[in-house]
Amino acid sequence: MPKSWACMKYIKRHIENLVLETHRTFKCLLLTGARQTGKSTVLQKLFPKLPYVTLDDAFIQEQAQENPATFILLNPPPVTYDEVQHAPQLFSQIKIKVDHEQKYGAFCLSGSQPLNLMKNVSESLAGRVGILELPTLSLREIQKDSFNMPFVPSLDYISKRQNTAKMPKNIWTIIHRGGYPEMQNPAMNWATFFSSYVTTYLERDVRQLTAVQNLNDFRKFMVAVAARTGQMLNYANIADEIGKDEKTIKNWISILNASHIIYILEPYANNALKRAIKTPKVYFRDTGLAAYLTRWLTPETLANGAMAGAFFETFVVNEIVKSYANRGIDYRFSMFYYRGRDKVTGKIHTDYGDIIKSSEKEIDFIIEENGILYPIEIKMNSNVKAEQSSAFQVLDAIPEKKRGTGAIICMCPQPAFLRENLIAIPVWYI
Repeated sequence: MPKSWACMKYIKRHIENLVLETHRTFKCLLLTGARQTGKSTVLQKLFPKLPYVTLDDAFIQEQAQENPATFILLNPPPVTYDEVQHAPQLFSQIKIKVDHEQKYGAFCLSGSQPLNLMKNVSESLAGRVGILELPTLSLREIQKDSFNMPFVPSLDYISKRQNTAKMPKNIWTIIHRGGYPEMQNPAMNWATFFSSYVTTYLERDVRQLTAVQNLNDFRKFMVAVAARTGQMLNYANIADEIGKDEKTIKNWISILNASHIIYILEPYANNALKRAIKTPKVYFRDTGLAAYLTRWLTPETLANGAMAGAFFETFVVNEIVKSYANRGIDYRFSMFYYRGRDKVTGKIHTDYGDIIKSSEKEIDFIIEENGILYPIEIKMNSNVKAEQSSAFQVLDAIPEKKRGTGAIICMCPQPAFLRENLIAIPVWYI
């Protein structure tokens, strides 16, 4: 470990106050998230006096699996159990313990395999556990910005955000390195970190979560999905590329999704939008990991490469999601995209006058809040035009919803009105 990394200061996480509040008001706290997002570090930082037990240790894991009652007797609450999904036998014993003692904050739990973890939690600890998700570092956290409002493209949000928002020196360096805490150390080798990360993920998580006969096949699958970040999820296309059947691909996609490697963005559906496409989109949760898998080896080649637009969109979507996750808000049912065959009429300006034309449209991102739909377009360049938001008007066909302020998130230097109800917003304002 490089000396500079060993001495590196702890990066304050925006979820900290929520973790403390949940610990005070629930008998159990469960912090979930992908490997290496900082779950253990956060819990040890916030609860330094609690005994810390990691079930990533094979010897400790075996003890917990074979005799969970004795294990808890030897490691009694209040206590932190890290990677608790390795010993699902503990959950029923934790339930017995917290029901008997009736104490808040008895167990701090963390886990990076929610597919199994959530099943055991729902069966044993319903009503007793507060569940939070720790994503990778947000741009706000990387820049040590204390602003902690969930993103919404409203005037109120922008007026508050501008007090602390600052342009990063090189956004593509941040996109390329990604948001894992260890990658914020400049001395950490990019390729070495992600190579080790993928190996650990495959051998510890994938091998336990699914009956994969050949981990190299799953690695090829991860590369294929990373190459499609920001695209509609086409199981058949991925299956053809790596030589597997669609059922296998769907199972493997669920593994990536459950272990927080990818994010599935659902399409917006409403009875008024009769011709909406119902296929979801897929995004890698960390742009650094996606860049490693798709072999974009430097920020410069990524910024100028064929996938630059897809990576920029992936980064923006993740930053919006993180702003909600860090406030403990369940974003899964309030964020969508739209693509459909509902015809939207618009004007095309030519030398011979305006031509009225109908075309299929897509809205990159939609946030729904209090019955209001906020449409968002994501563009990598700095010079954006109001016409690029022409698809937003399709939302006006929904009688029970109101269309809120629209936004084009881009690389412009500062927020600017493009027209009434449409704002260009710099990516660092998220």
